[in-house]
Parts: sequence; C-alpha cells; structure tokens
Amino acid sequence: MLDDFLALIYPRNCVACGNSLYKHEEQVCNFCYLNLPKTNFHKQTRNPVDALFYGRTRLLLASSFYLFTKKGSIQKILHAIKYKSNKDLAVLVGKWYAEDLLQNPIISKADYIIPVPLHSKKFKTRGYNQSEEFAKGLSEGLKIPLNTSVLQRKEFTETQTKKSKYERWENVEEVFELINSDTFKNKHVVLVDDVITTGATIEACCQLLQQIEGIQISVLSIAYADK
Repeated sequence: MLDDFLALIYPRNCVACGNSLYKHEEQVCNFCYLNLPKTNFHKQTRNPVDALFYGRTRLLLASSFYLFTKKGSIQKILHAIKYKSNKDLAVLVGKWYAEDLLQNPIISKADYIIPVPLHSKKFKTRGYNQSEEFAKGLSEGLKIPLNTSVLQRKEFTETQTKKSKYERWENVEEVFELINSDTFKNKHVVLVDDVITTGATIEACCQLLQQIEGIQISVLSIAYADK
C-alpha cells in the first residue's frame, strides 16, 4: 500500500517512452529495454568504433553498447543521465552492458576500468561524472576494479556537442595528464566514456596512457554516434 501511495506522489515512468513502470521494472520498461538499438560491436574485432581509431591508436577492442540516433530512445537515456541528475541510470546501463561482456575473451580479462575524467569545474556543476557512473556499473558486473586516479583533466573545455570534427580534436588537445601511472605497467585497461562520435577525447586519453610501459587498452562507451 505504501508503494502504491508513493507511486501516486512520485510516479515512476520509463525514461525512454514515458509510460508508467511496473513494480519489477527499473528505469526503462521491458518493451523499450528489449528494443534498445544494441550494436553488438563487442562481437566483432573490426567494427565502426574500431575503425575510428584504426591507424591512430593501438587498441585491443573498441566497442559501444548502443547506436545513438537523434530523438531516439538512447538520446533520451543519455539526456537523463547527463542533464537530469540520473546517475543511477548510468550505473544500471553499465550493469546491462557487463552482462553482454562477461563472455568476451578480451574485456573479461582486463585489469582495470578507467573512466574518462571530468574537469573539477564541470563535476562541481553536475555533481558527478556520467562516464564514471557508467564505469561503476561495468566494474560491478564484470568484477574488474575501477580506477579514477591515473587520468586527470587539467584544463576545462567547452562542450563537444556542436563542434566539427576538427574543432573536437582541437578542443581536447593536451587537456589530460597522467598521475600514479606505475600501477598500470603491463596491464590491460578499459577506457570508458559515455558517447563516442569522432573519438577525439578517447584518442587524447590513449596517447597519454600509451606512455605507460607495456600497457594494453580497450575502449567502451554507452553509445556510438555515427557522424
């Protein structure tokens, strides 16, 4: 009765379609969940995300969970995560992806999961790093330790959303720095972001991480936006 009363005051609606959720549903209704546009890129050594980095940076695997389309369900989910303070949703999506990745021979054997860092100014405004929350879900589901200490964003950059490919590269050039890198010698790390579009942010991070002796890198994101 208490749950029903609270539902009247604080209705639970699907983030993707807006319809009411049943008690057993969390954040996204079953219908929307089953119809989210999975890429299954993690099953392909060569895929569109991997192609972004081919010849530019060495990766063991590059993959995104979902395909981003304007006004689609994934855009609504990402909007809720980034702009509506729904960090629990980011963790949940990470757990969903972990279920698919458990049998992946590359990701399942990784040593650390590392989220792309957020500048302290933006962190203070938002209150959390959406990539880190997604990484927490992956870490919990895959039983791989999360590390947030090796990469730091030293410069504040403007949003990438409306920038051209060249402007995106220019916007993230030399904005990150390495800290406490000795722990990651000869380790396989999974670099995690929310959305991959041109790959500029990921590549900037990889260029630093690859300064670490013997490191191997994989890349994962919630979504891939095909430009």
